[in-house]
Amino acid sequence: MLQLNQLHAFYGKSHILHGVTLQVQPGEIVSLLGRNGSGRSTTVKAIMGLVNGQGSVRFKGQELLGRPAFDIAHQGIGYVPENRDIFPRLTVHQNLLLGQKRRGGGGRWSFDDMYRLFPRLKERQHTEAGVLSGGEQQMLTLCRTLMGDPDLIMIDEPTEGLAPKIVELVAAYLKELERRGVSVLLVEQKLTIALEISQRCYVMGHGRIVFEGTPAELRGHASVRKEWLEV
Repeated sequence: MLQLNQLHAFYGKSHILHGVTLQVQPGEIVSLLGRNGSGRSTTVKAIMGLVNGQGSVRFKGQELLGRPAFDIAHQGIGYVPENRDIFPRLTVHQNLLLGQKRRGGGGRWSFDDMYRLFPRLKERQHTEAGVLSGGEQQMLTLCRTLMGDPDLIMIDEPTEGLAPKIVELVAAYLKELERRGVSVLLVEQKLTIALEISQRCYVMGHGRIVFEGTPAELRGHASVRKEWLEV
């Protein structure tokens, strides 16, 4: 579904990604792991057209490099950034409404689905999003992206700063996406959640892929975990 081949990316004159090659298959959860500054966030931003890139990013056989971000989103890619972008003066329900790809719905996901996944959002559906807790804002950002009915969702550090109970809810959310056939590219530092829910893992270091394999294979590579991951 998603194929990166020798992707290079730059911030001005700074060369950040050095030939990243990876793939995500339909209905698969893939984790992109690594320390801060390893290039994980830059990778998803380059896929989304938010960072200048060279090489190849193909989605469903179509080249994405050079396209604007809104066009890439229309191709069926959802992106949840690390900073939990919400519309603070709008209610929870209004934020979800803005996420709909088609006016009046018609996608795979409904408001009822979102409120079932995260009952706390249903309780606060008429509350302004700006007064929600950090965990509730993360739930809202995840659900608003999903309302756009993406075939692939890229999520950057969804569990950062969240309480363990909320982390469990996020993990359940990701497993629900898998059951519904949505592919996931998960940028994460917490090794536990990545190994629990992923079919495959990539580890990044200094803008390159330094390991590719299954969670079981990563568990067996103590040297990789020690050198390239926060453990």
